[in-house]
Amino acid sequence: MKKVSEILAIHFKKWGINHIFGIPGKPVTPLILDLNNIGIEFALSKHESGAGFEAAGYALMNNKLAVAIGTSGPGGTNLLTAAGQAKASHLPVLFITGHPSIKDSGKALGQDSTMFGTDLVKMFEPVTKFSARVERAETFKAYFQHAIEKAYSGVKGPVHLSIAADVLAERIAEFEMDLPEVIHPVAPNLDQCLDLINRPGKKVIFVGKGVHSSRAYLEVKMLAEIFGIPVMTTPGGKGAFESNHRLSLGAYGLGGTEEASAYVECGLDLMIVLGTKLSDMSLAGLNASNYPKNVIQFDYDQTFIGKSIEVETLSIVGDIKTNLNALFDRLHSKEAIKMPFNIDDYKMTEPFEEGNSKGSTSPMTAVEAVKVMNTALDEDTILFGDDGSHTFYAIKYFDVKMPGTFYFDDVFGTMGHAIGYSIGAQLANPHAKVVCLTGDGCTFMHGTEISTAVNYGANVIFVVFNNGKIDMVDTGMSLHLGKAVGTVYNTMLDAQKFAESMGALAFKCYNARELQDSIEKAKLANTTVVIEVMLDPFEIPPTTKRG
Repeated sequence: MKKVSEILAIHFKKWGINHIFGIPGKPVTPLILDLNNIGIEFALSKHESGAGFEAAGYALMNNKLAVAIGTSGPGGTNLLTAAGQAKASHLPVLFITGHPSIKDSGKALGQDSTMFGTDLVKMFEPVTKFSARVERAETFKAYFQHAIEKAYSGVKGPVHLSIAADVLAERIAEFEMDLPEVIHPVAPNLDQCLDLINRPGKKVIFVGKGVHSSRAYLEVKMLAEIFGIPVMTTPGGKGAFESNHRLSLGAYGLGGTEEASAYVECGLDLMIVLGTKLSDMSLAGLNASNYPKNVIQFDYDQTFIGKSIEVETLSIVGDIKTNLNALFDRLHSKEAIKMPFNIDDYKMTEPFEEGNSKGSTSPMTAVEAVKVMNTALDEDTILFGDDGSHTFYAIKYFDVKMPGTFYFDDVFGTMGHAIGYSIGAQLANPHAKVVCLTGDGCTFMHGTEISTAVNYGANVIFVVFNNGKIDMVDTGMSLHLGKAVGTVYNTMLDAQKFAESMGALAFKCYNARELQDSIEKAKLANTTVVIEVMLDPFEIPPTTKRG
């Protein structure tokens, strides 16, 4: 017989989880102690949402389950945003929250997490795939098994268990459980898909972040090369296809390239959509006049297929990697018809209005800063882009040399989440070269997690673009409403001093040479580094296509 908390710790250790993120509180202390006893490091985050982001980055890098822990009441509600972000990123994160005592439910309790107080189970339901309260120790095994199976079934995602302190301390018969082995079915209509791809006409492959989830990088490249079809990415699909490939059009939508826009505007017979919901950010600049005649949409989730671009759509439901490989198997009996393509036909002169300042020559522009990063960072550097105009500059101007080295969320879009993602990823793989591109607004929100990086040896390089405002919103309000309100910080962040106060090595850069030198020093430093980049506040970001 073992305590429920011990059984959890034993399973996490067996599954290769070496770090668990959270903030302690009385209801969850039995579990935290047992994690420590078994040799799992409990990483003390600075805010529960930061803990959830760190767990998500850990899951992304390891491609398996990660865990975040919060106490009852506000500890749990603080995890909700991170759960929503993990769901948008399709990451299997187990969120565990506590409760003072199940036997005392119905009495007045501090930080009550049941229906009598803050009902965390109900709150987590919309942002997870499974949310349940374990009220008796004898039901723990079934709930735990259900949660892990849900996290891995279909589209992966987060799950939540609320377990009270008295239940964690109860003893039950020990059991062993393995992580689920996922078997993906093959879509039944791949012959029809192949016939449609082989029709003559102008085509494009539109890649979303579902390709990251499926790890289908090689398959996307094969699809493009076999049929000679150019590739463009959504903002969230950036990093799934190398930028210098002869078939790369770069990104489309917000932060999109002129090549991608010109190619689409000339008309399309077929768009092959891989792993994207086709959100407003992905389709910014696309209107009914340049819709493709046909769409093939590969996705694990049927929900949004055929709803964003209302044309004849063939849905290929299931895992992208599995279905593309099954499609290639069918080529033994059918010839692939290759489409001629020359990217030079669609290259255009860079417009002045986008990515250039309004008459200001100092400090440097974000375009300059991204281009410095492009040359200074090694090709195997893994870049996490935070939500804001800073990453849209990178979506447009940063070159991806290796697939799977650039991550950005264009759906849920939590400001500051990339700070935690990068820390979790670095702790999951200490040998990886991890960089977080974030902004001053994101750093104001979740920058204290830099302290977590310092405390646990996560040697991330944080590049903070600082222009004294919430840039993307400021530009959007000014452009579409004629006036921006509540978007400029009266007192600017001093990211260098902020970082130094938390023990990080920090630099402040005003020009391209200083940024280049700082990156080179950061690459050699065996510590957490923050590089603050002072930017022209009047530069127009590449986000103006969105209405």
